[in-house]
Amino acid sequence: MTIAVIADIVGSRLLEDRGSTQARIEASMAEVDRALPVASSTMRATFADEFQAVFDELDDALAWLLLLQLALPDEASLRFGLGVGDVGSVASESADISDGPGWWRAREAIEQVHAMQDRAVPRARTRIVGGEDEDVAMADRIRFANAYALARDELVGAMSQRARRLTYGRCLGRTQGALAKEEGITQSAVSQLLASSGAPAIVAGYAALTERSS
Repeated sequence: MTIAVIADIVGSRLLEDRGSTQARIEASMAEVDRALPVASSTMRATFADEFQAVFDELDDALAWLLLLQLALPDEASLRFGLGVGDVGSVASESADISDGPGWWRAREAIEQVHAMQDRAVPRARTRIVGGEDEDVAMADRIRFANAYALARDELVGAMSQRARRLTYGRCLGRTQGALAKEEGITQSAVSQLLASSGAPAIVAGYAALTERSS
């Protein structure tokens, strides 16, 4: 299985300092790569406000993208389109152009999540699209993953930046005590913020996604 991922910056034209935000997004991507090195092709900027990456497994892609959502700075938000299918490239004089069913479906997924965000689900950020030739098991897996992604996007989208930092740390197995020391607050405050933000469900979901590779 190959998972092509296209990410774009939400509201990029409204950013006060686009260059600074781009640098902070790329720093977050590098941090997540160090914490969870599962991408077969590391996420990189391509053009305009887009980034691309390739993963070998859907669970790996979803786990990596969750960490990225939690690690992003407050002023930045990304949309993610995941396409299940073969990926390739077309040679060009300036740079190779991504091509193949995986990329076409990732583009379709980005368009779908953008439409959802503009209508009834403003916090939607992640969508997965497979091919019409998928077997029943894979089609069901994609459907269930899309349902999970909607629920997790809603929870993460409502979190404060501190809650995201704490949830990120808990996903990576850090103790509440260590996180409290970093934040300069009590362990009780960490526990209360995690509970009130829905973090336990996010952490449990991350554990389920990474169980295979742990």
